Amino acid sequence: MAELKSVGKSIRKKDAMQLLLGKPAYVDDVTPHDALVVKVLRSPHAHALIQDIKIDIAMKVPGIEAIYTYKDVPQKRFTMAGQTYPEPSPYDRLLLDQRVRFVGDAVAIVAGETEKAVDKALKLIKVTYEVLEPVLDFHQAKDNPILVHPEENWRSLCPVGADNKRNLCASGVDAYGDVDAVLEDCDHVIEHTFHVKACQQAMMETFRTYTEIDRYGRLHVVSATQIVFHCRRIIANALDIPKSKVHVEKPRIGGGFGAKQTVIAEVYPAFVTWKTGKPAKMIYTRQETQIAGSPRHEMEMHVRLGASDDGTIRAIDLYTLSNTGAYGEHGPTTVGLSGHKSISVYTGNLEAYRFGFDVVYTNKQSAGAYRGYGATQGLFAVESMVNELADKLGIDPVVIREKNIVREGMTMPSYYNETTNACALDRCIERCKDIFGWEEKFPVRDMGNGRVRAAGIALSMQGSGISGLDVGSATVKLGDEGFYNLLIGAADMGTGCDTILAQIAAECLECSPDEIEVFGADSDASPYDSGSYASSTTYVTGKAVEKACIALKENMCKVAAEVLNCAENEVEFRGDGVYKLDGTGMISRTDIATKSMIGNTIPAQATVSHTSPVSPPPFMAGMVEIELDKETGNVQVLNYAAVVDCGIPINPNLARIQAEGGIVQGIGMALHENVSYTAQGRIMEDSFMQYKIPTRLDMGKLHVEFENSNEPTGPYGAKSIGEVVINTPAPAIAHAIFRATGVWHRTLPITPEKILLGSADE
Repeated sequence: MAELKSVGKSIRKKDAMQLLLGKPAYVDDVTPHDALVVKVLRSPHAHALIQDIKIDIAMKVPGIEAIYTYKDVPQKRFTMAGQTYPEPSPYDRLLLDQRVRFVGDAVAIVAGETEKAVDKALKLIKVTYEVLEPVLDFHQAKDNPILVHPEENWRSLCPVGADNKRNLCASGVDAYGDVDAVLEDCDHVIEHTFHVKACQQAMMETFRTYTEIDRYGRLHVVSATQIVFHCRRIIANALDIPKSKVHVEKPRIGGGFGAKQTVIAEVYPAFVTWKTGKPAKMIYTRQETQIAGSPRHEMEMHVRLGASDDGTIRAIDLYTLSNTGAYGEHGPTTVGLSGHKSISVYTGNLEAYRFGFDVVYTNKQSAGAYRGYGATQGLFAVESMVNELADKLGIDPVVIREKNIVREGMTMPSYYNETTNACALDRCIERCKDIFGWEEKFPVRDMGNGRVRAAGIALSMQGSGISGLDVGSATVKLGDEGFYNLLIGAADMGTGCDTILAQIAAECLECSPDEIEVFGADSDASPYDSGSYASSTTYVTGKAVEKACIALKENMCKVAAEVLNCAENEVEFRGDGVYKLDGTGMISRTDIATKSMIGNTIPAQATVSHTSPVSPPPFMAGMVEIELDKETGNVQVLNYAAVVDCGIPINPNLARIQAEGGIVQGIGMALHENVSYTAQGRIMEDSFMQYKIPTRLDMGKLHVEFENSNEPTGPYGAKSIGEVVINTPAPAIAHAIFRATGVWHRTLPITPEKILLGSADE
């Protein structure tokens, strides 16, 4: 590959100065402040039927525009999951339903001129409930006589094993080889159950949306969303209006991490605006985001792992029970990753595997998408099992991994039979071992003051988009004076994708990234893109950008050939213009742009859509050093070293920030972030006072490096990085805590109280 000039360079983000200077950027900055305030009255019960709802007194509050109940909304069910149609997630929602299914479920929509008026009206709505027994324990949900969704118009569009009459959102099994026979023949079989709770994305910008009727009578939606095109479809379904009547755009997004792959706030102000014709805005409080958002799916993984005396991993049997909560958003899809992207790390000697799962409805907060998307839960279980195997056999956990990992060129039966065309996991482990100082830090060290230091390790893999499904598109236009416009439908949510895609365009067009003006994402103006999720943007949309730039260069050569009075195959594009191969003439980009506007039939732009039949995994090795206080149970993360294989990092600084951010989120998930419910089904951690996310003081020293592999199907060799980086902290920290205490913890978070109690939890 020729030397790259833009790709692989750590250039500054395109929006950096606007954000640093506090310029208007986010939904609440760039939309009018005199819109109707929209809020939702929320259920105090986990499961109930609304018998009566009186709004007459509330409607008399000065400034109240409208109050809507279940009697006022369309009776056509939909899903809020931002997925390609037909969505695997069941159509199980109404805007407002007579049956409420969790504490925080929507009961009524209130719109008014001021927040004060709306808050007062919310208190004056009188609701009479028939309180029903809830299903709160997800172990008891499947085939429970109490049904979360007994309605007849519940629909599952895809064959995912869903059955609302069994409280099943999805169910299935996938296998390779005779796992029972292989396990029977193994020298060692370890069997344990692991539990990961429904932790929160905790993005700084809560869910928020502005809606208005535009000058053409269409519903214009400005929202902090990762999925403008899916959002358009979901809003149209919810309101039961033509999709052509909905226009969605997003400004900057103050963090998403998957939370904004679900349409949480958009439908309520959209309904208000459609009914009243007036602009409306809804901004979730932090409490609402905590109790009525779209957190990670609670999962329990039961794992059997079989191995030989020498540490060869021969079979893995994994069953995942996933709690989708009151509604099925992302339930059928997250669960698959818990198996396919954990078992596959150990393809090296694997003779057989089985992966079964059930996704159940309960009367708890509905789950959704969160960075890692099921792989996080599965890898916590499988990586912990590998660490336990290493301890049981007296083998260094680095060595046992080097013996069993997937390597370049291998076919992975548990990963849709894909072949690893680019895999540097072996080099990631070796480099991580060096920069971390594994030989010195792995032995447990008593510090002599009641504290011990210990180390742990974990590996991770993810994917790069959804193979054969995700579509990324790009339009590249040549503008006046020879600059370029890049139009995308992917959503930059702080990741820097606008900058990364501009770098890919600049590399192909042989210019500076400063000459690429990026616009996105807008359902009217942008070319179709599935959206920013599933680690797809750099790999899928990035390849579309590369292809669009190649197509634009061909069109520019056609225009130039006409001007230069020669055949198209007699010229070539060289960045600043198009040159005749015989050296007798050229035409600059600026002049090509000018010519394209005069008597021209050749478009000075190109639009390309791209999809990939494969989803090449990025890989990661992570090692952690902790200091554990035996008197208090407190765990302090001292050092975290990570080496990532994301193919070729398009922008190493932005890639490093992605890795560091994911590691910190993983540390929080491992040690601090707890979700607990009262006996009545109410979440107790409904603010950042109770729900503890890591601060700078909790993350220790982070050291991130990259081991490059050249993915042939990616833009300039790139794979994804967004999700793979969150998966190693939990199992690595659990490993280090075992080394320090002799106790395996299999339920997250691992709090000081649990450590002091000193007993393993199944």
